[in-house]
Amino acid sequence: MKHLLSVTDLTPASATGLLDEAERFQQALLGREVRKLPTLRGRTVMTVFFENSTRTRVSFEVAGKWMSADVINVSASSSSVSKGESLRDTALTLHAAGADALIVRHPASGAAHRIAEWTGDGNGGGPAVINAGDGTHEHPTQALLDALTLRQRLGDIAGKRILIVGDILHSRVARSNAFLLSMLGAEVVLVAPPTLLPVGVSGWPVTVSHSLDAELPGADAVLMLRVQAERMNGGFFPSPREYSITYGLNERRMALLPEHAVVLHPGPMLRGMEIASAVADSPKTAVLQQVTNGVHVRMAVLFGLLVGTEAGAAL
Repeated sequence: MKHLLSVTDLTPASATGLLDEAERFQQALLGREVRKLPTLRGRTVMTVFFENSTRTRVSFEVAGKWMSADVINVSASSSSVSKGESLRDTALTLHAAGADALIVRHPASGAAHRIAEWTGDGNGGGPAVINAGDGTHEHPTQALLDALTLRQRLGDIAGKRILIVGDILHSRVARSNAFLLSMLGAEVVLVAPPTLLPVGVSGWPVTVSHSLDAELPGADAVLMLRVQAERMNGGFFPSPREYSITYGLNERRMALLPEHAVVLHPGPMLRGMEIASAVADSPKTAVLQQVTNGVHVRMAVLFGLLVGTEAGAAL
């Protein structure tokens, strides 16, 4: 494929290939004083972010620079979008300026797909478009880095029981992880209040529970989600304190997990609400490992789409 817009663009083989490729990049850079590879020399990668981001934007920028690409950052506040330019005209302008890859984050679901349509020529030409999060739809590279972290911590993903806890309704991370982890053979359980579950969740390859305490003893991994208050315009739960009491991962709940279990969080973490500080800083929690893996996964995706490897060919 030319783009990575959704985890449904992947097959189990291509997803596993990308994880393998990410680990190869990790090993290639291990112990290097100067972390530079010539793999994308002469390529121009543009990050186009219409929402705030730290981890995703920085990791894509680091990934591109470690592979010797020319990386250009575009944000809504500093672009002509602030003057009223349409998303289509912005995308076409960046394509005309020489982008080989457009990494797009946008508050509207489907924005990355539209940009791929607008900048393509119908014959496979145009820049590669990578969805870095579109509204409440998907965030495929986040799911890939979470899968890599789980594989490194647990040895394998197939057969593992993974809980995704919290604001499922507004979370593109939850959707991408649910489909990718299920594709890789995991049993995925969504744990949330009924008000924070999306319409149509019965069609997802998951089971649903409303009791976190009941699910923790049988879990191999727990992916905690941020409560996305900026996307809420109603009373989805009585109060932050009530949410924390029912769905927050505290020390008592941490003790219910099996010894080998791992805790993930895509960040930013709301400490004291969805996750206690003692849990966030525990050796069981792989938050910083996720960040590190994010760079290598995004290296693998950029390389696969722009140059082509076994993983890239499978895409």
